[in-house]
Amino acid sequence: MTDRLSSLWQQRYRTPLPEALADNKVSQSAVFDSLLTHRSVRAYLPNALPEGTIEAAIAAAQSAATSSNLQCWTVIAVEDPVRRARLAALCGNQSHIATAPVFLVWVADLSRLRRIAQNEGETHEALDYTEAFLIAAIDTALAAQNAVSALEAAGLGTVYIGGLRNHPEEIAEKLALPEGCVGLFGLCVGYPDPAEPASVKPRLPQRAVLHRERYDFEAEAEAEIIAAYDALDDAFQKEQGLPSRRWSATMVRRIATRAGLHGRDTMRTSLKALGFPLK
Repeated sequence: MTDRLSSLWQQRYRTPLPEALADNKVSQSAVFDSLLTHRSVRAYLPNALPEGTIEAAIAAAQSAATSSNLQCWTVIAVEDPVRRARLAALCGNQSHIATAPVFLVWVADLSRLRRIAQNEGETHEALDYTEAFLIAAIDTALAAQNAVSALEAAGLGTVYIGGLRNHPEEIAEKLALPEGCVGLFGLCVGYPDPAEPASVKPRLPQRAVLHRERYDFEAEAEAEIIAAYDALDDAFQKEQGLPSRRWSATMVRRIATRAGLHGRDTMRTSLKALGFPLK
């Protein structure tokens, strides 16, 4: 077990396994093992998923925490090839949406709560506020990650699709979403194609993301951490046969202008059009 954990840690961080983790109960669990093997799969076999797979994934999703038990999310499982192809076009022509046997659309859904209130003859003013949208978005993300963990533990591959937000109003129309719903992201699900294996991508070292007691920032130290990660990321790029790059420079280009949002700079307007006042 320790040898496998060391290998998984090395893939994720490109550093030796810390001694403190060698005998830690959390790091020794099967769940931890599965989580560390996560990778984004974009090449799928055409094989259909076993019966009950989606239902099992949703059971895992519904076992995630939900704020005040509001449960304000919905999933649309898209299996029809023609519909998946149309969604792929709206999501930036990502071909894996069309080739994966199932595409799950994760929806922040306040419409159900509105209908319940209306059926009770009550108002639903609180749903008009930004906090309600945040709750729906957070709940949806927590649920989706639970589903991903369950699917990957069963040997399936997944990849999140943020491109679903490129055209939120068109997506809503295609999926007949009621007012108070917005597709937050998609999720391809299927059996990974062994001919095009996905790899574990290194992440920032924990020194960059883990702080204790307070946000402990020191400019020179952070610059050194980022420079070291740039080197790791570049090495990964070369291993994958991809162009050399500096991760930090790539991220700066991504956030430099609104063009990096790929049309999502109008998201607030779209959300209001879809029934989220965001007061």
